[in-house]
Amino acid sequence: MCDLPYHASATMPQDLLANLEALLAKGGDGAALRLALASRYLDAGDATSAVRHAQAAVQLDPEYSAAWKALGRALTAAGRGAEALEVYERGTAVAERRGDQQAAKEMRVFGARLKRAAAKDDSPNQG
Repeated sequence: MCDLPYHASATMPQDLLANLEALLAKGGDGAALRLALASRYLDAGDATSAVRHAQAAVQLDPEYSAAWKALGRALTAAGRGAEALEVYERGTAVAERRGDQQAAKEMRVFGARLKRAAAKDDSPNQG
């Protein structure tokens, strides 16, 4: 039997966000912490905060391909598709340079989706 007081609850994501923000406030800034914050804010539906933290992650470690992917996802969620496309292209280059082929592939796919969506939005309405 486990003595840990773990149990799932609806407040757990907010508690986790609060704990991550507390770590940041204590001066524990780093790309991994910022990536965790960006991911949690994105999951919570706060794209603006997700963008802010993902941008910080990329600034702290420009070679962190997961941070580039998170920034692209956050920008997309924030309705900033053109910026997201640029981020995915830059992130793909970083991932390829680092040998992170899975991240590069994912960012190429996400970028292609954005390009298709933009082309669809730009096409004249037939009807």
